[in-house]
Amino acid sequence: MATSTKTKPKEKPKRTRAKRKAPKKNLVIVESPAKARTIEKYLGRSYKVVASKGHVRDLPKSTMGVDIDNDYEPHYISIRGKGDTIKELRSAAKKAKKVYLAADPDREGESIAWHLSHILDLDPKADNRVVFNEITKDAVKESFKHPRNIDMDLVDAQQARRILDRLVGYSISPLLWQKVKKGLSAGRVQSIALWLIIQREKEIQNFKPKEYWSIDSEFKKGRSKFKAAFYGLAGKKKELPNNEAVQKILKQIDPKADFNITKVVRRERKRQPQQPFTTSTLQQEANRKLNFRTRKTMMLLSRCMKASISVRKAVRD
Repeated sequence: MATSTKTKPKEKPKRTRAKRKAPKKNLVIVESPAKARTIEKYLGRSYKVVASKGHVRDLPKSTMGVDIDNDYEPHYISIRGKGDTIKELRSAAKKAKKVYLAADPDREGESIAWHLSHILDLDPKADNRVVFNEITKDAVKESFKHPRNIDMDLVDAQQARRILDRLVGYSISPLLWQKVKKGLSAGRVQSIALWLIIQREKEIQNFKPKEYWSIDSEFKKGRSKFKAAFYGLAGKKKELPNNEAVQKILKQIDPKADFNITKVVRRERKRQPQQPFTTSTLQQEANRKLNFRTRKTMMLLSRCMKASISVRKAVRD
């Protein structure tokens, strides 16, 4: 008995399309996450913008962190709590076509860019630093047309400030804890300012008053009047240390004598306008010129302000 079998046609193998690799994007690193979102919208699809969230490296808190014997070389470490951020930045930098450092346009921002270039193994001399003074589409796009390298002068300025903070703070603060109060800190600015105040106070305390006199007069010719002060004799300056010296000079001057102007010297002088009053300088000037106490000055100032407000209201109405 013969049997017949049917054979199924062979199925054609399915074609598999090779997956296209997504094109690499340019990576831009800014300081603030809020800025990152805005800037990414301005730059478009070919850019990815992430944030460093401020500094990523600093001097260690537990030690001085400055090698005083080796040209004050700073020893930087990653800031505690920034490990995940640094890891994400390194991962994004490896996948990027190019990395741009867009930290703020000041010495702190320049320092952040320099530290980022270090942890990401970027060339600090490469033209990958972009700066913009305003977060607008035109300003951001224009800045990417003119990238530059990291300005080491600004970086060094920030490092100098940071190292001085550490040297002064870590050297003097422990002394304050011992002598004054626990928890006090000494800064590079306030410590020097306090030292200057102390030196000035010592000068005031050591000042020895010295008596001196002057002879002032008023001349009149017709309707014109002008004041003059005694200078000296025979063209030489003479000091008047006491009343006796003054009386000797007065005896030599005849009040009825005629006086002649023998020389007129004309000079040009530039005088800058006075700064507007602050509350402190207003009180000082009122005391110096009008002998007003602080309370009286502030009372009059309050009345003037109320009157000014009333006038403005009347004009507006």
